[in-house]
Amino acid sequence: MKLALSALAALAAMIAGPALAQQSPMPEELAWKLLELGRVIDLPKTAALYAPLQQQEPYQGVKVARDVKYGPADRHLLDVFTPDAASPARPVLIYFHGGGFVAGNKRNPGSPFYDNIMLWAVKNGFVGVNATYRLAPAFPWPAGAEDIGAIVQWVADNIGTRGGDPARIFLMGQSAGAVHVANYVSHPEFYKVKGGGIAGAIMVSGIYDLTASPAGDAELAYYGSDPSRYTERSSLQGLIASPIPLLITAAELDPPRFVAQFELLKQALCKRPSGCAHAFMLPQHSHMSEVYAINTADTRLTDQVLEFVKSVE
Repeated sequence: MKLALSALAALAAMIAGPALAQQSPMPEELAWKLLELGRVIDLPKTAALYAPLQQQEPYQGVKVARDVKYGPADRHLLDVFTPDAASPARPVLIYFHGGGFVAGNKRNPGSPFYDNIMLWAVKNGFVGVNATYRLAPAFPWPAGAEDIGAIVQWVADNIGTRGGDPARIFLMGQSAGAVHVANYVSHPEFYKVKGGGIAGAIMVSGIYDLTASPAGDAELAYYGSDPSRYTERSSLQGLIASPIPLLITAAELDPPRFVAQFELLKQALCKRPSGCAHAFMLPQHSHMSEVYAINTADTRLTDQVLEFVKSVE
């Protein structure tokens, strides 16, 4: 017990510096509970901390179109969030959930996630699109990138009638969703719209170089077991070559591999002709809390998103 408490205290000390510098809006009790969970991916326990902070349906001032088909597969579905009131054409934020390539959904009944991201998007001047995609092992590489290509094409063709601006489409993905976004951006062969059809991409806690560490079960399910294919199926080199503006983030309490991949990509992108990407390490947060906190008083991640969008529009 003493060892566990000393380790927790050491971790708290490590995080306290940058967290205080950010003038943390996270309640101290919540920060300690995330520290106690540690550098793990624990959806149920993290969701239990954040669900009470989120809005519940029915949502005021927002129209929601559920389960719109963008392709033939059962999981080719998206939700579109728009304001009740008419407004000039808005930029579009398309969000892709995580789930280790083999699980996850845009929304589970009774859960506020990931409607919370869509509600934040509408409040902050976007049309929100919450999308799901086919899963491994039934649909391995490159199904995720192919599905993003189909979603971007659907949005480009249809979002104008729903108040969105097809010339200002932003992709945002977390965990496996970030990997799919990165694979799409870095592999133009999956583009169905000229130039990729997007104004920018936001990648939250992704994996970008499969050769940098041993593949886990999730990567094996999606990318296959042949390591000789991992370089071409990684996104690192394609992201360096891409002219598309990028924002990359990770969380201080991410499992170490995600932090290492963030640092690797951050440094690599500084070699681009266009210069370094927008990069941000999110204080105090864990792999799931970083997105479960969106649309709460903790705006540290979403402030970065708004700054990024403003910088490229």
